[in-house]
Amino acid sequence: MAKFTSEELGKQPIGKLLVAQAVPASIGILVMSLNVLVDSIFVGNWIGSIAIAAINVVLPVSFFIGALGMAIGVGGSSIISRALGADDKEKAFTTFGNQITLTLGITITMVVMGLSLLESIIPAFGGKGAIYDPAKVYYTIVLYGVPFLALCMMGNTVIRAEGKPKFAMIAMIIPSVGNLLMDYVFIYVFDWGMAGAAWATTIGYVLCFLYVGYFFFSQYSEMKVQWKHLGLNVPVVGEIGSLGFVTLARQAVVSIIYLIMNNILFTLGGEAMVAVYAIIGRMLMFALFPVFGVTQAFLPIAGFNYGAKKYQRVRKSINTAITYASVLATVVFIGLMIFPEAITALFLSDKPGMSAHDLETNAFVMENAPNAMRWVFAATPIIALQLIGAAYFQAIGKAIPALLLTLSRQGFFFIPLILILPKVYGELGVWISFPIADVLATIVTGYFLRREIKTTLV
Repeated sequence: MAKFTSEELGKQPIGKLLVAQAVPASIGILVMSLNVLVDSIFVGNWIGSIAIAAINVVLPVSFFIGALGMAIGVGGSSIISRALGADDKEKAFTTFGNQITLTLGITITMVVMGLSLLESIIPAFGGKGAIYDPAKVYYTIVLYGVPFLALCMMGNTVIRAEGKPKFAMIAMIIPSVGNLLMDYVFIYVFDWGMAGAAWATTIGYVLCFLYVGYFFFSQYSEMKVQWKHLGLNVPVVGEIGSLGFVTLARQAVVSIIYLIMNNILFTLGGEAMVAVYAIIGRMLMFALFPVFGVTQAFLPIAGFNYGAKKYQRVRKSINTAITYASVLATVVFIGLMIFPEAITALFLSDKPGMSAHDLETNAFVMENAPNAMRWVFAATPIIALQLIGAAYFQAIGKAIPALLLTLSRQGFFFIPLILILPKVYGELGVWISFPIADVLATIVTGYFLRREIKTTLV
């Protein structure tokens, strides 16, 4: 791969730079999302729809612990991007060293706690009835691999902060491909069921960790960390924490939403309704990959140029990112409105010998998921402004507005809506909460972003 230094983030044309960063970011997210999607299809067809629901119960727990690494990564990477823009490499190195120490210490502690509280966590997140046993098997095995996931998520954001999106893309592709290959071997060939799905996921995390480690020890990385950089620096830890808390809070809210949604939907329609949400949850991860790719590409560009005080380039990067992401979001919206039945059918098995319970569950999911999907993605064309707006404040190191805007959709709007509307409209109230929250959060973000551009980026 050609040598690319972080200085290019402040030199190349914004449009060209955004595309160069966004394409590999989108490909990486696509492959990672396809991994989740195809993994669910394999599990649904080779194990059963209840198994999809079981994984959906475990995901918020494992992803929250993994997101600790993402939070430390994003918080530290904002500092690294601005430090590189200001040509302060020692601060960048110290920040990265502190990220490594924090990620290892916190995630290992969380895994120990998660395993000790297993019996209470799984039912709390909707792992009830027939879902409990397969969820317990999956949870126990996957949790051992979560520290590797956290280190990968942390390292991936630093790779992007260095302006190396192709390496970050490969780091996302490796665990996805590894997981799918192991799925085939462990589930289809060895018939290990939920344990096979869990081991495939864990091995994927380890493969990713090995590649990320290789990158930082190679000639391609600018992050030449020494032992002295691993010692915690209080000011740096404080800045990582304040900015990383934005990402962590977002993931914490996602986990809370899974907890609330799984329990509300279990009350409304049992395991089958949880399976409906599991499929929609996969599409929420998968379908918006190009929009998330643009958002990830935007972060280091905005952070570097802000650190270099090139405010007109920051302003142009905001406008360009919103335009690109909005166009892509509209294309995704059209596809989801036209093909929800075909998408739902991909997750459902029609193999002979299925139990009456599984057949009944499949029929319920096929009848209810397409309409729910249309409602959930109804406001997709406008979400780019909300995502880019919140990302901007995080990129430039303004933790409070970044936190408030990041939490606006899911925390301030969606959770109250999901607690109120189902009591009035039942199942429909669950699904219409999604677009209403999207609209409200976009309006709020648009207001604050516009004010920031007028007062700061002049």
